[in-house]
Amino acid sequence: MLSDRVAPGFLIAVLLSPSAVSAASITNRDARDHKVTVIEGSSRKDHVLKPNAVLDGICEQRCLIRLGDNQDDPYELEGSDVTSIEEGQLYDDGSGVPLEPGSGSPSQGPDAQPSQSGPRP
Repeated sequence: MLSDRVAPGFLIAVLLSPSAVSAASITNRDARDHKVTVIEGSSRKDHVLKPNAVLDGICEQRCLIRLGDNQDDPYELEGSDVTSIEEGQLYDDGSGVPLEPGSGSPSQGPDAQPSQSGPRP
């Protein structure tokens, strides 16, 4: 039966598709809750991220992130970005430096030191 093989094969393809594997995530490494607003296209969702919690699969391609009620330039994330909140700031877990609001790029200024608030994965 062809349909018996198509359904499991389709399920495997969906689970292994790049969009399922490469959605951005944010981990809260602070000791307090943080409000995280995810803006993707015309959709806007508010989340409360508890200490040590992970907000996974937040955007598949590109989205904007606001921390707290800050209305300044949001952070821009790509679908594969793995980030964390440390000392109230969003960090790129790949480079260990804070992200600049308004871009997905790590900060290049003199204050671009990784936080020492917890172990890095």
